[in-house]
Amino acid sequence: MTSSSSGAALLVALLLIPLVGAVVVAFLRDNDTLAKQVALGFSIVEFAVAIASWVAYDPAGARLQQSFSVDWIPAFGVHLSFGIDGIALVMIAVIGLLVPLVIGAGWAEKLPAERSAGGFLSLILLQQAITVGVFAATDVFVFYVLFEIMLIPMYFLIGSYGGPRRQYAAVKFFLYSFLGGLIMLASAIGAYSMATDKLGSGTFDWATLVRVVSDAPLSNQIWIFLGFFLAFAVKAPLVPLHTWLPDAAAEAPIGVAVLLVGVLDKVGTFGFLRYLLPMTPDASKTLAPLVLVMGIAGILYGALLATGQRDMKRFIAYVSIAHFGFIALGIFAFSTQSEVGAVSYMVNHSISTGMLILVIGMVIARGGSTLIADYGGMAKLTPVLAGVFLIAGLSTLSLPGTNSFISEFLVLIGSYGNEPVYTILATVGMILAALYVLWLYQRVFHGPVRGSALLDEELLPGSAGGTSAGGAGTTTMVAPEVGARKAVRDLTGREKLVLAPLLVLVVGIGFYPAPVLDVITPTVEATLSSVFPDGGN
Repeated sequence: MTSSSSGAALLVALLLIPLVGAVVVAFLRDNDTLAKQVALGFSIVEFAVAIASWVAYDPAGARLQQSFSVDWIPAFGVHLSFGIDGIALVMIAVIGLLVPLVIGAGWAEKLPAERSAGGFLSLILLQQAITVGVFAATDVFVFYVLFEIMLIPMYFLIGSYGGPRRQYAAVKFFLYSFLGGLIMLASAIGAYSMATDKLGSGTFDWATLVRVVSDAPLSNQIWIFLGFFLAFAVKAPLVPLHTWLPDAAAEAPIGVAVLLVGVLDKVGTFGFLRYLLPMTPDASKTLAPLVLVMGIAGILYGALLATGQRDMKRFIAYVSIAHFGFIALGIFAFSTQSEVGAVSYMVNHSISTGMLILVIGMVIARGGSTLIADYGGMAKLTPVLAGVFLIAGLSTLSLPGTNSFISEFLVLIGSYGNEPVYTILATVGMILAALYVLWLYQRVFHGPVRGSALLDEELLPGSAGGTSAGGAGTTTMVAPEVGARKAVRDLTGREKLVLAPLLVLVVGIGFYPAPVLDVITPTVEATLSSVFPDGGN
């Protein structure tokens, strides 16, 4: 085993803690409470190690830090090599934060019959371990293997614990991503062959392949680019390769949807930055207009369809498609500002959208339906929940003072100089974002109270005209014009504890984004220097 620094121990821990946790929790299928406690404990330790890794990371240091390598298949130049740069670090920290929150949010969630909390949480921790490996892998073959393996726990999380159409959604998710990965494998083999021809021996080492492929003729780079790009564009997802996401998000349990939309999808945009731009710089510049068209199409298409959604979980999927369009615009506008904005957008989208999904899950838990039309007037019954929902929504539409604003601002101001037309079109998406977020909030939380889960329709108008009662945390009101309002509990202490860290980050990063930007910027600058060696960006 070779290691570049003592910090490698932190990365080893980040890879092993959730993996060991998954194994331990898998043996606790007969004790749901203990399984939840153990899973939460492992996830909190993982987050603590992620914070330690962040503290140990030196933004002014080497591109890849805390790295280590173990021989796996040396005859074919394959090594279990891992290391983190600024982009990988922030994404590992994000999943480290979200997993314990997901576990806490689903503490009282009822699972399908014959399904145990141990099995569910074991898959969650396994998903976390594999995803950390994907972000940290510095061997292209290892990256490919983990890229495909990460589909397996998510397939079972959706297919075994999801909604009525869970099998269809799980299979569609798996096939789209798996086929995209196979195409990527063809490009990885092509890069390996190019290294063999140039160096006399093949290798999948990321840094070596960057040097070899980036010197190849444009025609060769384009073929390598297309294979990786298709896999990443499916994962991101970009229009028109997005159709798996609305089904998967709609059928996935709330916590699984948080990880799917908040973290797993970012593997695609991470791949653009880690593999496409450094490895195929000429092809990236040549084919950038294609990616920009797909990005802008996603912004407008996602925003328009989000505005017309009837299901809250599908609404989130289309909102995310629009946001990924902004990320693609920032990456392929090729300016430092736009790419820093794109990477911070990856982080802040995970925070904002993760928070919004959790809050929507809390609404659904009270109303028993995912359909927007089944709700109304909930602010009268759950004012704290309404307030948190509004903050999550405002963060999603990038209101100044929230975390997402700086990301969207940097993407737009950084993209305008190189791509003014695409940037102007993207601003339309900002207008639509205000429309669809506020429309959803108004429909669910304002107006008359409606919905069978919120009203007792058997009580005739005037039967208890205007009385009210309730215990701590519970509001029971009677509305003579629509029937009697049922007792609906506002946010519980556990739910407030889950949402508090996200609220702090929404406001904290909104007013002071420097800790995130300082980690991201050197990696972005190193990436752009490989695309524009003469500094021409």
